[in-house]
Amino acid sequence: MYFQFELKKTDGQARRSVFHTPHGLIEMPAFAPVGTQANVKTLEPRDLHDAGAQLILANTYHLYLRPGHTLIERMGGLHKFMRWDGPILTDSGGYQVFSLADSRKLGEEGVVFRSHIDGSTHHFTPEKVMKIEQALGPDIAMVLDECPPPLDRAYNEEALARTHRWAERCKAVHTRRDQALFGIVQGGVFADLRVQSAEFLRGLDFPGYAIGGLAVGETKEQMYATLDVTCPAMPADKPRYLMGVGAPEDIVEAVARGVDFFDCVLPTRIARNGQLLTPDGRMNMRNAQYAEDPRPVQADCTCYTCRTFSRAYLRHLYKAGEISALRLGTIHNVHFMLELMRQIRTAIEAGRFDAFRIDFLQRFRITDQAKRHEQRALRKANREQP
Repeated sequence: MYFQFELKKTDGQARRSVFHTPHGLIEMPAFAPVGTQANVKTLEPRDLHDAGAQLILANTYHLYLRPGHTLIERMGGLHKFMRWDGPILTDSGGYQVFSLADSRKLGEEGVVFRSHIDGSTHHFTPEKVMKIEQALGPDIAMVLDECPPPLDRAYNEEALARTHRWAERCKAVHTRRDQALFGIVQGGVFADLRVQSAEFLRGLDFPGYAIGGLAVGETKEQMYATLDVTCPAMPADKPRYLMGVGAPEDIVEAVARGVDFFDCVLPTRIARNGQLLTPDGRMNMRNAQYAEDPRPVQADCTCYTCRTFSRAYLRHLYKAGEISALRLGTIHNVHFMLELMRQIRTAIEAGRFDAFRIDFLQRFRITDQAKRHEQRALRKANREQP
């Protein structure tokens, strides 16, 4: 009644599709800016509309703790509370809870954790998370899952069975017909576990499926290999969502493997640190080389920042610690990501996605910081795997 997935075009494994929701269409492949606390940092809803955002993500864990899901429900739900009239997705909060390794206790019933704000104790069960997400009222909600270390086989086997049981419990108590509940495929970097998870969740017939537990310590090669086996095991007639992945090169590679949409804090977070995205890679606007540079960040970019200000001025704002630097940088990075998705959709429609992918990856330089992260992940993987 409320949700419909249309697969319009394929180009290899890349998919051009549309997902209908109560608050509008999501043209896919798509990228969702992250509004953790019901706000994309430094931006307003009109900025997101201007950039062409279709979907934004909010965080169940953070909104549960502050201001509370019951308050948001009394205010009319997330859409009215944050004045965003497009589709919203909320994660289950599972990743945030499981990242609190020193202050949480896991059991079959759920997970007990301490708030990072005041140290108070809370208990998430599948049933409670569904109650919270239904009160928040997003278009898309996620089941409660466990996100284990991606390279630990024994841990992943145990966590996967628990995640599947929790998915069944979530589906059993979810009642909002105007909200799509997505299952989450887990299994680390282990191909057989990923396929097992996808097949089990297919049997529960969710309206959409996410791929969780990637970009959390494995190498890029391991992530891509995992997508190679996971996507074909997922339903072809449902949307596929890769959680927490937002590096441009990873998005292009994931689309090539059949992923439909993404979310990540990366574009907004690095903008606040002075790193702006371009087709050639990241620019560090604090660098001295831009002190007298009259050019925009990106010559062919149509965002407000590039239409209005020079690299020299932006560098001055970042060096001076001006709040406007964070906002202007975020406007550009969000626009860059959404323009990348528009270009990907156009390339798939034209049957030239593979050529687009090759051209993009040949031009886009991964930063030294990203390379060092990749090298650290590889060394860690070599230590942990026999």
